[in-house]
Amino acid sequence: MDLFSFNLHATDPETKARAATFKTAHSIIDTPVFMPVGTQATVKALSPAELEEAGCPVILANTYHLHLRPGDDLIREAGGLHKFENWNRSILTDSGGFQVFSLRDISKITEDGVTFQSHIDGSRHLFSPERVMEIQHNLGADIIMNFDECPPSDAEPDAIEKAVERTIRWASRCIDAHAKTPFHFGYPSALFGIVQGGTLFELRQRCARELVAMDFTGYALGGLAVGEKIETTYNVVDYSAELLPENKPRYLMGVGTPVDILECISRGIDMFDCVLPTRNARNGSVFTSRGKVNIRNACHTRDFDHPLDPECSCYACKNFSVAYIRHLYMAGEILALRLLTLHNVNFYMNLVRKAREKIIKAEFNKWKKEMVSAMNDNR
Repeated sequence: MDLFSFNLHATDPETKARAATFKTAHSIIDTPVFMPVGTQATVKALSPAELEEAGCPVILANTYHLHLRPGDDLIREAGGLHKFENWNRSILTDSGGFQVFSLRDISKITEDGVTFQSHIDGSRHLFSPERVMEIQHNLGADIIMNFDECPPSDAEPDAIEKAVERTIRWASRCIDAHAKTPFHFGYPSALFGIVQGGTLFELRQRCARELVAMDFTGYALGGLAVGEKIETTYNVVDYSAELLPENKPRYLMGVGTPVDILECISRGIDMFDCVLPTRNARNGSVFTSRGKVNIRNACHTRDFDHPLDPECSCYACKNFSVAYIRHLYMAGEILALRLLTLHNVNFYMNLVRKAREKIIKAEFNKWKKEMVSAMNDNR
């Protein structure tokens, strides 16, 4: 595991924001970092070259979806995800836990794992800690996640407690399986532990304590932004980040808006992922330094003089007016989805890049407040 290194370079004096570097086999990841979601081994609407140009050092892929289609064995045969999708930087694969537990009505949970039906063809599959490690090794990601139980947002405290206890037991099994499963492509994968516990501080503490004792390469906070109030999310993140080692990366799963990311950077989080920049783009919603813009609004019909965001230098903003992109979107042209996605991903990457610069210069807190105010005032 000497391949992986995490070096903390600066901490903001007024917040808990951190600037660090995390090294994997395929790239050096400057943090804070946003990781675009490529569920099916592709970030929707964008090419690998466009992601590289946007400055993405790491992208995500989904264990559940790739296991079902095209199959992790086929991806292993192809030489792993990096070769399969022609991506030369880092890849993180999730555990599939969130997906299989979202299928609770057609799945069965036992101590061994989760038996579920495919949403594609109804076939039955078992995800156990050992099988999830095998699948992720077949995919060949740089960063892989332990198999955890993610309880629903409205779960009762006793159900959340049982999920935490099972997550801890499964985490130990994942570590054992990870150590015994061969690395197929000449480099190891960093295994992260996922801290569960809902919004209950006592359970978050118990889960974090047990997982930290297992000495994972990094740690994630799961089971947040699933329906609770955003202030509750922030409070749980603030509390939970303090429980994690200072010398290892901290990853908040599935969060969130640009404001959420800035608020959670200030609470000590290093890594983020979310489908919002790509999904919102396909729905005509644009993230900008002035807040969200709905490209469908008629007020943009004759806006020939402005880009999506005057502070952005992405290809879409440098070359096209809001009026033109609105026309493409309303006409159902594919180029509209590509340009909007390209802009949104660039906006997120520039946001975390700027946050890192401000942390290093000890100017983060003032800048963060100004950015949050600008984006909130213009929603």
